[in-house]
Amino acid sequence: MAYNLLQGKKGIIFGALDEKSIAWRTALKCYEEGAQLVLTNAPVALRMGEINKLSEATNAPVIGADVTNMDDLKKLFEDATAHFGGKIDFILHSIGMSLNVRKGKSYTELDYGFNQKTLDISAMSLHRVLRTAWDMDALNEWGSVVALTYIAAQRVFPHYSEMADAKALLESVARSFGYHYAIKKKVRINTVSQSPTRTTAGSGVKGFDGFMNYAEKMSPMGNASSDDCANYCVSLFSDLTRMVTMQNLFHDGGFSFMGVTQEVLNEMEK
Repeated sequence: MAYNLLQGKKGIIFGALDEKSIAWRTALKCYEEGAQLVLTNAPVALRMGEINKLSEATNAPVIGADVTNMDDLKKLFEDATAHFGGKIDFILHSIGMSLNVRKGKSYTELDYGFNQKTLDISAMSLHRVLRTAWDMDALNEWGSVVALTYIAAQRVFPHYSEMADAKALLESVARSFGYHYAIKKKVRINTVSQSPTRTTAGSGVKGFDGFMNYAEKMSPMGNASSDDCANYCVSLFSDLTRMVTMQNLFHDGGFSFMGVTQEVLNEMEK
């Protein structure tokens, strides 16, 4: 059921790869709620993914951009504002990549060249996106930016490796830039710490299936789905959350505040 929460709003969705991705599901929900969209991803991801299907479903143009390249980001915002005929109301940052995880390197044997790329793509890309919007005055007053993160930024999950550091940096960027953007334009910037979700990227983490089952047992309400997360993002893009900013918002069925559940105890006592 749609509530027209984003009627008349215009947004950029970063990171939709395929139907499993949270960015993909969020784009569909935003469109359903009345938003106009621009879709973007790295050129290599556009070749690998199925984003043209999403483009057709949401009547949104696809504009490739390398988030480590300021010229690419400037052109993205120029093209997006030209397409919309005005400024932007919301942005979803759903970007993460770890070469060390892909190569199977543990946290104690990181390749530091890979690590620099991980931090650059997964975290500092948010700073670049915000800086570009800031310099170009591309966001409307009371705009909203949401970046997707994970609780490994606060707690140890061994196989999440360097991505935990990247998410911690991402959350810090959201807080720090959130202060400046709130003062300048009443723009709010938040991170959403989502349950483990069976996306193409998430499934590549070692031991993912076992941990997802564990998180399901540790969450009083169970794991939040990608569609649940999309709904939450819509609420954060809407005018109903205008005074929420600089927050890391857990969207995980209660996992983040649990010590142990009876279901997990039962498993341990077998």
